[in-house]
Amino acid sequence: MKLRKVAAAGTLVLALTAAGCSSDGGGTSSGSPSGSSAGTGGGGGKITVGIKFDQPGIGLKTPNGTYTGFDVDVATYVAKELGHKPGDIQWKEAKSADRETLLQRGDVDFIAASYSITPARSEKVDFAGPYLLAHQDVLIRADDNSITKPEDLNNKKLCSVTGSTSAQNVKTRIAPNAQLQEYGGYSECLTGLENKAVDALTTDDSILAGYAAQPEFKGKFKLGGFKMSNENYGIGVQKGSELTAKINTALEKMVADGSWQAAVEKNFGPANYQNEPAPKIGVIVS
Repeated sequence: MKLRKVAAAGTLVLALTAAGCSSDGGGTSSGSPSGSSAGTGGGGGKITVGIKFDQPGIGLKTPNGTYTGFDVDVATYVAKELGHKPGDIQWKEAKSADRETLLQRGDVDFIAASYSITPARSEKVDFAGPYLLAHQDVLIRADDNSITKPEDLNNKKLCSVTGSTSAQNVKTRIAPNAQLQEYGGYSECLTGLENKAVDALTTDDSILAGYAAQPEFKGKFKLGGFKMSNENYGIGVQKGSELTAKINTALEKMVADGSWQAAVEKNFGPANYQNEPAPKIGVIVS
């Protein structure tokens, strides 16, 4: 694996932070949502945070209206370090296709939503972090010993959600004879996996671990541990936002005081997720 520094974005952010300026979000000098104080470094008041609403273990809106998951815990910790109490946080759904738009419009202060740092995305938004190194992996039935390496997916029914590139990546690069099965959501893939309609489900290992850790699935599935890609999860902010450096400081503190590891164990532990150590700020594994 190669390491590269997010140098350009980091230099720009530090320069802007030192100068005390930020990008124009179209209405306020900080680019923050109306009524939020986060764009000026926190200090109380409401803050709007984008998360996933449909990923157990990562970001989930529960039936009773609460929010759970690793990204939720990370975002809550960061918001606290920016001067906001948990009750100050207004959670907003950040679907994958909408994340850059939400930030560019200033609809959210920051996004923590299994948001992989990529060169293309970094042209549109800035990233703090990374705060988690995930990998594309597969989830298989706990009693299935026929899939021990990625190539074993050949001639297996491989499930992913409609529009996802994960399964196609496996078929193109690793197992050309895999039989792709596209379902409407990961929950449907899990049902198919449980009922033996499919043999494996593929996406980021952190997402798979989140599903496998749910009480109704305990002991039924296991991760392959194949590490077929590197996904560096970052916290997205508006281009030029002064929040980037402050969020990075908060993430470093979260790791140092043990809160990061506690959040990993809380959200992924039941799936026996073998997480990578907390990544160094600004270092991207490619």
